[in-house]
Amino acid sequence: MLTEELHKRAQQLIATGKAVLATAYSTGGQYNVNYVQDAPMTGFRTAALSFIDRTYGREHPHYEQFHKSTLRHYKSDAEAGVAILEAIADEIAGGWLLSIKSLVSAEVFADFLEMAEHLLESGYKDPAAVMCGSVLEEHLRQLCQKHSVSTEEEKEGKFIPRKADRLNAELAKADAYTKLDQKLITAWLDLRNNAAHGKYELYSAEQVAQMLAGVTEFMARVRS
Repeated sequence: MLTEELHKRAQQLIATGKAVLATAYSTGGQYNVNYVQDAPMTGFRTAALSFIDRTYGREHPHYEQFHKSTLRHYKSDAEAGVAILEAIADEIAGGWLLSIKSLVSAEVFADFLEMAEHLLESGYKDPAAVMCGSVLEEHLRQLCQKHSVSTEEEKEGKFIPRKADRLNAELAKADAYTKLDQKLITAWLDLRNNAAHGKYELYSAEQVAQMLAGVTEFMARVRS
């Protein structure tokens, strides 16, 4: 998903949160408590947690803070949720999300490729192929962010992730890399899919080794 789309979605959720706040009511009496309507609050919380999870992951402080700050349908919980989303929107708009993720992912990817190489050397070509292919697909998704290529498409009112083959075609069209790279990536993704679906006889350990070397070189040359 593009940075602009992430920011737009954050703004939509902020607007939803403010709509929830507009439902606020008071119990009155000696022990006055300010609530918001339960159903809108539940919908707001669910949508926001899904967004934060997909953007940052469940281990990120934003997710944990939102989760624990919006457990009830008090007005103060809705206000806290809106404030967290506003901070997230500012972070995305400032470019901090992508810069942090790119630094972390480079190190993580290197670790996974090293693990895939170790699996291959130990005679486990199939999990090595799946792991290498997964790293490649995530790299494509990060390249999409860099080159303004959407990683999602709308289907029946829902946004679903585009498949890696589609991302590959769109990135080549956007001149993120050459047509030769596109063909190589198509072959690597096919090999990964064969491994993931148990079609182990359709490729050899030598081909997995070539894939691993090729993906490593490609990621070093075409950086996200």
